[in-house]
Amino acid sequence: MDSDRESRTVRLRITGRVQGVGYRAWTCEAARGLGLAGWVKNEADGAVLALAHGPEATLERFRAQLAEGPPHARVSDVAAEAVETPLGLSGFRIVW
Repeated sequence: MDSDRESRTVRLRITGRVQGVGYRAWTCEAARGLGLAGWVKNEADGAVLALAHGPEATLERFRAQLAEGPPHARVSDVAAEAVETPLGLSGFRIVW
């Protein structure tokens, strides 16, 4: 991963048919494959929320992958916003 000054953290809110289709596990695998740190979780309203930290170009690739999703997902939107990087962020995991 690039140095911290070249990396950033984004919060991504994915809407559509993204729960009950393996979206979180797929997201976790995709993020790990790209070397990103962060987490993914389901939201009560049916959306999926992810936090990802890494180089700008890698985050853009990740966002594009999230827009496609796994085979049974139907993604309507992937909204992203830059956020402060939490202390101790490492690896990528599913959170509850």
